[in-house]
Amino acid sequence: MVIPIAVLVLGFLIFVHELGHFMVAKIVGIQVDEFSIGFGPKLFGYQKKKDTTLYTIRLLPLGGYVKMAGENPEDEESVNGFNTKPLKHRFAVISAGSIMNFLVAILLIVITYGVIGIPIASNSNIIGEVIQGSPAMAAGLQSGDRIISINDVPTKNWEDVSGNIRKNGGQELKLIVERNNQRHSFLIKPKYDPEYKIYQIGITQSIIWQRQGFFQAIQLGLNQSVQFARLVFESIGGLIAGKYSTNDVAGPVGITVAIGEAAKGGAGYLMIFAAVLGINLAIINLLPIPALDGSKLIFLTIEGLRGKPVDPEKENFIHLIGFALLMVLFLLITYNDIARIINGG
Repeated sequence: MVIPIAVLVLGFLIFVHELGHFMVAKIVGIQVDEFSIGFGPKLFGYQKKKDTTLYTIRLLPLGGYVKMAGENPEDEESVNGFNTKPLKHRFAVISAGSIMNFLVAILLIVITYGVIGIPIASNSNIIGEVIQGSPAMAAGLQSGDRIISINDVPTKNWEDVSGNIRKNGGQELKLIVERNNQRHSFLIKPKYDPEYKIYQIGITQSIIWQRQGFFQAIQLGLNQSVQFARLVFESIGGLIAGKYSTNDVAGPVGITVAIGEAAKGGAGYLMIFAAVLGINLAIINLLPIPALDGSKLIFLTIEGLRGKPVDPEKENFIHLIGFALLMVLFLLITYNDIARIINGG
């Protein structure tokens, strides 16, 4: 089930990105020959009568493209070609994909907060998650268990649960837990956490979703989107500064696993994660890396400064080299993703 969900999420984000390019190209009167989701062999194609645009879905859902007349130097001359349009129109078309991703990410967060809510920790005595490798997991506790008492002391809420665990230090605990309307007894010895300097058994609070009002959801959605964008820039800065390596970057395999984990938390977590991915896609595409939108914007900026375009053959060669390097990076990151999964990371 994970792979279909991942394909749908990534396909949606790619569609949104390409839709941004497509819509602005149509608005400024550029002839669009093809609107494609995916690369490789064509699986499905549709073209309206008296419309020059072919809409396709292709085999490899790893990207997509909008093919515009006059975009490449070898294209036939067209009155409505990309290369015949004013610089500001071309700049708008290239930047529209990332802008669209960012706007849709904001919309996803706003809808999540307004319809589903904001995830907040509940004060109930119900276990939210049992941490892998923890004493609680070894003892057999499960998510959804209600902790009735610890060492015969009633636990009516999460404050009682955490307070009793801390109070007993490293001593063995007797937990009475309610599961499926039946009570069970567990003996658990807490483990010392040197980071927080307390004894823990490895459980977390349950989460409830608190729905926000319309205007509150918009405000929080905008603020959260800006925060996510700031984190992306900080991460990119960390990569450039050497604080992180490519081992810390997730590729398609890692993203698929992460989407699966988000989906386990429900629609709210999945929508927020899709928004985060959309913001990542928006910003990364604007980086001045050959073959990405950011590089094309750099060439358009140079054209604006010098009054004439860069030699198309030289520009295409740079994009080709950049694409080849991106493929090498893509393979390296994918290898790291698989290695992390095999090693249990």
